[in-house]
Amino acid sequence: MPAHTFAAVCPYCASPSVVDRPVESGGFRRDRPDFILGFDVTREAATGRVEDWIGRSRLFAPSAIKQAKVTKIQGIYLPAWLYGGVARSEFDARIGEDYTTTETYTTTDAKGKSVTRTRTVVKTEYRSLHGVHASYILDVVVTASKGLGNEELETVEPFDLRAMRRYDAAVVSGWAAEEATLSKEQGFQAGRDEARNKIAQKLRSFLPGDSAQLLDFRTEFSEENTELILLPIYVFAARYGEGKRLRILVNGQTGEVQGEVPNSPLKIAVGVLLGFAAIAIVGLIIAGATS
Repeated sequence: MPAHTFAAVCPYCASPSVVDRPVESGGFRRDRPDFILGFDVTREAATGRVEDWIGRSRLFAPSAIKQAKVTKIQGIYLPAWLYGGVARSEFDARIGEDYTTTETYTTTDAKGKSVTRTRTVVKTEYRSLHGVHASYILDVVVTASKGLGNEELETVEPFDLRAMRRYDAAVVSGWAAEEATLSKEQGFQAGRDEARNKIAQKLRSFLPGDSAQLLDFRTEFSEENTELILLPIYVFAARYGEGKRLRILVNGQTGEVQGEVPNSPLKIAVGVLLGFAAIAIVGLIIAGATS
Protein backbone atom coordinates (compact mmCIF):
# COMPACT_ATOMS: atom_id res chain seq x y z
CA MET A 1 0.00 0.00 0.00
CA PRO A 2 1.42 3.47 -0.90
CA ALA A 3 2.88 5.64 1.85
CA HIS A 4 0.31 7.73 3.76
CA THR A 5 -2.54 5.69 2.29
CA PHE A 6 -4.57 3.49 4.62
CA ALA A 7 -7.26 2.23 2.25
CA ALA A 8 -6.87 0.97 -1.31
CA VAL A 9 -7.83 -1.75 -3.75
CA CYS A 10 -5.37 -4.62 -4.07
CA PRO A 11 -3.78 -4.53 -7.56
CA TYR A 12 -3.44 -8.32 -7.57
CA CYS A 13 -6.87 -9.58 -6.49
CA ALA A 14 -8.97 -6.34 -6.77
CA SER A 15 -10.22 -6.81 -3.21
CA PRO A 16 -10.70 -3.70 -1.03
CA SER A 17 -8.54 -3.36 2.07
CA VAL A 18 -8.33 -0.98 5.00
CA VAL A 19 -5.20 -0.96 7.14
CA ASP A 20 -5.66 0.32 10.69
CA ARG A 21 -2.11 1.36 11.56
CA PRO A 22 -0.93 2.23 15.07
CA VAL A 23 -1.22 5.87 16.15
CA GLU A 24 2.57 6.04 16.36
CA SER A 25 4.44 4.24 13.59
CA GLY A 26 7.88 4.88 12.12
CA GLY A 27 8.23 8.16 13.98
CA PHE A 28 5.08 9.53 12.31
CA ARG A 29 1.94 10.27 14.31
CA ARG A 30 -1.19 9.06 12.54
CA ASP A 31 -4.42 10.90 13.28
CA ARG A 32 -7.53 8.77 13.10
CA PRO A 33 -10.39 10.47 11.19
CA ASP A 34 -13.28 11.79 13.26
CA PHE A 35 -15.82 12.25 10.46
CA ILE A 36 -16.37 11.25 6.84
CA LEU A 37 -18.47 12.42 3.88
CA GLY A 38 -19.54 9.73 1.43
CA PHE A 39 -19.41 9.81 -2.39
CA ASP A 40 -22.73 10.83 -3.96
CA VAL A 41 -21.38 11.23 -7.52
CA THR A 42 -20.54 8.02 -9.37
CA ARG A 43 -17.30 7.51 -11.27
CA GLU A 44 -19.24 7.49 -14.56
CA ALA A 45 -21.06 10.75 -13.74
CA ALA A 46 -17.78 12.39 -12.68
CA THR A 47 -16.16 11.32 -15.96
CA GLY A 48 -19.03 12.81 -17.94
CA ARG A 49 -18.76 16.11 -16.05
CA VAL A 50 -15.02 16.26 -16.72
CA GLU A 51 -15.50 15.61 -20.44
CA ASP A 52 -18.09 18.42 -20.58
CA TRP A 53 -15.76 20.70 -18.62
CA ILE A 54 -12.89 20.01 -21.03
CA GLY A 55 -15.18 20.80 -23.96
CA ARG A 56 -16.17 24.12 -22.35
CA SER A 57 -12.60 25.05 -21.36
CA ARG A 58 -11.70 28.71 -21.12
CA LEU A 59 -11.68 31.03 -24.12
CA PHE A 60 -7.92 31.64 -23.98
CA ALA A 61 -6.93 28.00 -23.31
CA PRO A 62 -4.74 26.23 -25.88
CA SER A 63 -6.82 24.54 -28.59
CA ALA A 64 -5.29 21.17 -27.64
CA ILE A 65 -7.09 21.34 -24.27
CA LYS A 66 -10.39 20.48 -25.93
CA GLN A 67 -8.81 17.29 -27.28
CA ALA A 68 -7.39 16.34 -23.87
CA LYS A 69 -7.66 12.65 -23.04
CA VAL A 70 -8.24 11.40 -19.51
CA THR A 71 -5.49 8.89 -18.69
CA LYS A 72 -6.21 8.17 -15.03
CA ILE A 73 -9.13 8.48 -12.63
CA GLN A 74 -8.68 8.20 -8.87
CA GLY A 75 -11.50 8.36 -6.36
CA ILE A 76 -9.94 9.21 -3.02
CA TYR A 77 -10.97 10.19 0.47
CA LEU A 78 -8.91 13.30 1.10
CA PRO A 79 -8.06 14.27 4.69
CA ALA A 80 -8.97 17.78 5.83
CA TRP A 81 -9.04 19.60 9.14
CA LEU A 82 -12.38 20.96 10.32
CA TYR A 83 -11.88 24.04 12.50
CA GLY A 84 -14.46 25.81 14.66
CA GLY A 85 -14.64 28.23 17.58
CA VAL A 86 -16.04 31.45 18.98
CA ALA A 87 -14.60 34.79 17.86
CA ARG A 88 -14.82 38.16 19.61
CA SER A 89 -13.52 41.07 17.54
CA GLU A 90 -12.97 44.75 18.24
CA PHE A 91 -12.96 46.82 15.08
CA ASP A 92 -12.32 50.32 13.80
CA ALA A 93 -14.06 51.54 10.68
CA ARG A 94 -14.88 54.62 8.61
CA ILE A 95 -18.59 54.98 7.81
CA GLY A 96 -20.05 57.12 5.04
CA GLU A 97 -23.63 58.47 5.18
CA ASP A 98 -25.01 59.87 1.91
CA TYR A 99 -27.28 62.91 1.78
CA THR A 100 -28.61 65.14 -1.00
CA THR A 101 -28.38 68.88 -1.35
CA THR A 102 -29.37 71.41 -3.96
CA GLU A 103 -26.72 73.70 -5.40
CA THR A 104 -26.86 76.64 -7.79
CA TYR A 105 -24.54 76.95 -10.76
CA THR A 106 -24.08 79.17 -13.79
CA THR A 107 -23.83 77.83 -17.33
CA THR A 108 -24.36 78.90 -20.94
CA ASP A 109 -27.52 77.95 -22.81
CA ALA A 110 -27.91 77.03 -26.49
CA LYS A 111 -28.11 80.73 -27.43
CA GLY A 112 -24.87 81.56 -25.70
CA LYS A 113 -26.52 83.38 -22.82
CA SER A 114 -25.40 82.96 -19.21
CA VAL A 115 -28.11 81.29 -17.12
CA THR A 116 -28.41 80.21 -13.49
CA ARG A 117 -29.70 76.74 -12.75
CA THR A 118 -29.99 74.31 -9.83
CA ARG A 119 -29.11 70.65 -9.51
CA THR A 120 -29.32 67.92 -6.89
CA VAL A 121 -25.95 66.64 -5.65
CA VAL A 122 -25.25 63.59 -3.51
CA LYS A 123 -22.61 64.16 -0.85
CA THR A 124 -21.17 61.89 1.82
CA GLU A 125 -20.53 62.62 5.46
CA TYR A 126 -17.87 60.42 7.06
CA ARG A 127 -17.46 59.44 10.69
CA SER A 128 -15.40 56.99 12.71
CA LEU A 129 -16.91 53.88 14.27
CA HIS A 130 -15.48 51.58 16.94
CA GLY A 131 -17.34 48.45 18.00
CA VAL A 132 -17.36 44.84 19.11
CA HIS A 133 -18.58 41.89 17.07
CA ALA A 134 -18.97 38.30 18.33
CA SER A 135 -19.78 35.24 16.24
CA TYR A 136 -19.47 31.48 15.97
CA ILE A 137 -16.93 30.24 13.43
CA LEU A 138 -18.24 26.94 12.11
CA ASP A 139 -16.99 24.36 9.63
CA VAL A 140 -13.81 25.97 8.33
CA VAL A 141 -12.27 23.33 6.05
CA VAL A 142 -8.51 23.30 5.38
CA THR A 143 -6.47 20.60 3.71
CA ALA A 144 -4.60 18.00 5.74
CA SER A 145 -2.71 16.75 2.68
CA LYS A 146 0.70 17.88 1.45
CA GLY A 147 -0.26 16.60 -2.00
CA LEU A 148 -3.27 18.87 -2.50
CA GLY A 149 -2.98 22.44 -1.29
CA ASN A 150 -5.70 24.49 0.34
CA GLU A 151 -6.17 26.82 -2.62
CA GLU A 152 -6.79 23.85 -4.91
CA LEU A 153 -9.21 22.27 -2.45
CA GLU A 154 -11.14 25.55 -2.17
CA THR A 155 -11.88 25.46 -5.91
CA VAL A 156 -14.26 22.50 -5.45
CA GLU A 157 -15.82 23.65 -2.17
CA PRO A 158 -18.25 23.89 -0.53
CA PHE A 159 -19.16 20.47 0.82
CA ASP A 160 -22.49 19.91 2.52
CA LEU A 161 -21.19 19.06 5.98
CA ARG A 162 -24.70 18.32 7.23
CA ALA A 163 -24.25 14.90 5.59
CA MET A 164 -21.07 13.99 7.48
CA ARG A 165 -21.10 11.00 9.79
CA ARG A 166 -18.76 9.50 12.35
CA TYR A 167 -15.82 7.77 10.71
CA ASP A 168 -16.41 4.11 9.89
CA ALA A 169 -13.75 2.01 8.15
CA ALA A 170 -16.50 0.22 6.20
CA VAL A 171 -17.29 3.46 4.31
CA VAL A 172 -13.77 3.77 2.85
CA SER A 173 -13.51 0.09 1.94
CA GLY A 174 -13.00 -0.15 -1.82
CA TRP A 175 -11.69 3.41 -2.12
CA ALA A 176 -8.27 4.98 -1.77
CA ALA A 177 -7.99 6.99 1.43
CA GLU A 178 -5.09 9.25 2.37
CA GLU A 179 -3.74 9.80 5.85
CA ALA A 180 -3.25 13.32 7.16
CA THR A 181 0.25 14.50 6.25
CA LEU A 182 -0.25 17.96 7.78
CA SER A 183 -0.39 17.86 11.57
CA LYS A 184 -3.31 18.86 13.73
CA GLU A 185 -1.28 21.87 14.89
CA GLN A 186 -0.79 22.95 11.25
CA GLY A 187 -4.50 22.45 10.58
CA PHE A 188 -5.36 24.47 13.68
CA GLN A 189 -3.23 27.41 12.54
CA ALA A 190 -4.48 27.24 8.94
CA GLY A 191 -8.07 27.10 10.23
CA ARG A 192 -7.48 30.15 12.43
CA ASP A 193 -5.99 32.08 9.51
CA GLU A 194 -8.96 31.25 7.30
CA ALA A 195 -11.33 32.10 10.16
CA ARG A 196 -9.77 35.59 10.36
CA ASN A 197 -10.46 36.06 6.64
CA LYS A 198 -14.08 35.03 7.18
CA ILE A 199 -14.36 37.42 10.14
CA ALA A 200 -13.10 40.29 7.98
CA GLN A 201 -15.80 39.48 5.42
CA LYS A 202 -18.45 39.32 8.16
CA LEU A 203 -17.37 42.66 9.59
CA ARG A 204 -17.47 44.36 6.18
CA SER A 205 -21.01 43.09 5.57
CA PHE A 206 -22.00 43.99 9.15
CA LEU A 207 -20.90 47.63 8.97
CA PRO A 208 -23.72 50.20 8.66
CA GLY A 209 -23.86 53.22 6.37
CA ASP A 210 -24.08 53.78 2.63
CA SER A 211 -20.37 53.08 2.36
CA ALA A 212 -17.90 51.69 4.84
CA GLN A 213 -14.20 50.92 5.15
CA LEU A 214 -12.89 48.40 7.68
CA LEU A 215 -9.68 49.98 8.99
CA ASP A 216 -8.55 47.41 11.56
CA PHE A 217 -9.80 44.57 13.74
CA ARG A 218 -8.42 42.46 16.56
CA THR A 219 -9.86 39.02 17.30
CA GLU A 220 -9.72 36.75 20.31
CA PHE A 221 -10.72 33.09 19.87
CA SER A 222 -12.22 30.70 22.42
CA GLU A 223 -13.92 27.29 22.49
CA GLU A 224 -11.71 26.20 19.57
CA ASN A 225 -11.65 22.67 18.19
CA THR A 226 -10.03 20.91 15.25
CA GLU A 227 -11.22 17.54 13.94
CA LEU A 228 -10.15 15.36 11.03
CA ILE A 229 -12.63 14.67 8.24
CA LEU A 230 -12.33 12.64 5.03
CA LEU A 231 -13.71 14.35 1.92
CA PRO A 232 -14.74 12.57 -1.32
CA ILE A 233 -12.64 13.75 -4.26
CA TYR A 234 -12.10 12.43 -7.78
CA VAL A 235 -8.69 13.27 -9.24
CA PHE A 236 -8.44 13.11 -13.04
CA ALA A 237 -5.13 13.14 -14.89
CA ALA A 238 -5.37 14.21 -18.54
CA ARG A 239 -2.88 14.68 -21.37
CA TYR A 240 -3.03 17.25 -24.14
CA GLY A 241 -0.66 18.52 -26.81
CA GLU A 242 2.80 16.95 -26.78
CA GLY A 243 3.10 15.24 -23.42
CA LYS A 244 1.51 18.07 -21.42
CA ARG A 245 -0.49 17.15 -18.34
CA LEU A 246 -3.54 18.57 -16.64
CA ARG A 247 -4.98 17.72 -13.20
CA ILE A 248 -8.73 18.08 -12.73
CA LEU A 249 -10.63 17.73 -9.44
CA VAL A 250 -14.25 16.73 -8.98
CA ASN A 251 -16.15 17.15 -5.72
CA GLY A 252 -17.43 13.61 -5.11
CA GLN A 253 -20.46 14.95 -3.25
CA THR A 254 -21.65 17.85 -5.45
CA GLY A 255 -19.97 17.16 -8.80
CA GLU A 256 -18.19 20.54 -8.95
CA VAL A 257 -15.34 20.36 -11.51
CA GLN A 258 -12.22 22.52 -11.43
CA GLY A 259 -8.74 22.46 -12.91
CA GLU A 260 -5.88 24.83 -13.64
CA VAL A 261 -6.13 25.45 -17.40
CA PRO A 262 -3.12 27.24 -18.94
CA ASN A 263 -3.58 30.23 -21.24
CA SER A 264 -2.47 30.32 -24.87
CA PRO A 265 -0.20 33.36 -25.52
CA LEU A 266 -1.33 33.41 -29.16
CA LYS A 267 -5.04 33.52 -28.24
CA ILE A 268 -4.38 36.25 -25.67
CA ALA A 269 -2.53 38.34 -28.28
CA VAL A 270 -5.34 37.88 -30.80
CA GLY A 271 -7.91 38.80 -28.13
CA VAL A 272 -6.02 41.99 -27.25
CA LEU A 273 -5.77 43.00 -30.92
CA LEU A 274 -9.48 42.37 -31.45
CA GLY A 275 -10.20 44.47 -28.37
CA PHE A 276 -8.16 47.39 -29.72
CA ALA A 277 -9.86 47.02 -33.11
CA ALA A 278 -13.31 47.16 -31.49
CA ILE A 279 -12.37 50.30 -29.54
CA ALA A 280 -11.07 51.94 -32.73
CA ILE A 281 -14.28 51.10 -34.62
CA VAL A 282 -16.45 52.53 -31.83
CA GLY A 283 -14.29 55.68 -31.84
CA LEU A 284 -14.75 56.10 -35.59
CA ILE A 285 -18.52 55.65 -35.27
CA ILE A 286 -18.74 58.28 -32.51
CA ALA A 287 -16.54 60.68 -34.46
CA GLY A 288 -18.73 60.26 -37.56
CA ALA A 289 -21.89 60.84 -35.58
CA THR A 290 -20.63 64.11 -34.06
CA SER A 291 -19.11 65.59 -37.22
